[in-house]
Amino acid sequence: MKILDIQNLKTYYSTFKGDVMAVDDVRLQMDRGEALGLVGESGCGKTTLALAIMRLLPWNGRIVEGKIKLDDVDIISLDEKTFDKDYRWKKMSYIFQGAMNALNPVFKVGDQIAEAITIHEDVEKKEALERARELFELVGIDPERVISYPHELSGGMKQRAMIAMALACNPDFIIADEPTTALDVIVQAQTLKVINDLQKKLGLTMILITHDLSVVAQTCTTCAIMYAGNIVEYADIETIFKDPVHPYTQALISAFPSIKEDRRELKSIAGVPPNLLDPPTGCRFNPRCPNRMDVCTKEKPEYTELSDNHLASCHLLTKEA
Repeated sequence: MKILDIQNLKTYYSTFKGDVMAVDDVRLQMDRGEALGLVGESGCGKTTLALAIMRLLPWNGRIVEGKIKLDDVDIISLDEKTFDKDYRWKKMSYIFQGAMNALNPVFKVGDQIAEAITIHEDVEKKEALERARELFELVGIDPERVISYPHELSGGMKQRAMIAMALACNPDFIIADEPTTALDVIVQAQTLKVINDLQKKLGLTMILITHDLSVVAQTCTTCAIMYAGNIVEYADIETIFKDPVHPYTQALISAFPSIKEDRRELKSIAGVPPNLLDPPTGCRFNPRCPNRMDVCTKEKPEYTELSDNHLASCHLLTKEA
């Protein structure tokens, strides 16, 4: 049984100009213990997908249709009270992109972690604070820093504190939304090592959202490439890097520098992602695709199963140019 099974998910934002189709017919399955890298340009729907899974969409966002099953339970159908009590933080949690924005500046960091524990578990605050100290030690922070305020911690320490908070109620499933974006290269590497070590040590199932393909290569076992609200290719890490089949995946790989290969001019992807108020018909990548065929502008491509663990959505795989 898959720990996560997303079926035909559509998530839209209401605006004065109409609905933004930020996530449109996404299908995704994850095995227990899998570390999935979710990659794509800004505006492709990665964070919206994550927020939909956690049911943390802003006021103008809504799930139009589809199912999100966690351990075979459709969490969309649960009432808010049940989901908040039994699922959010307990079975699934979220590492936010900006630790400084996610942490309350007027409360001690340990108290914020303890609050998450006492809300979801039947423990006293003293026991919850002791758990916070253990979590700090687990992520490589001096346990005595639980009495610190956010401004007293460095950027890397704040991000580790966010990781500790995500682990507070022993969830099986974690979403990390670009957790190292605001950090310098050295602190980023340290934080990624913490995430990678914890994922393996605790057997966590994880979605890591990032723009950086090198982060995915270091941290994840599988990768899903997202473009304009759709997942266009899914495979294990080695296949994504060595044998990508979707033109968008190929373009992302070509635009990424390598210190091991001969020096070359990096290729850019012409154009920009489409406006999802009015996305192009057919394949949404067709206006930027160098291999565009007539059918690409008319019909949305179906998924082609290339192997047991490799799926892609492209007409090139099913029709002749």
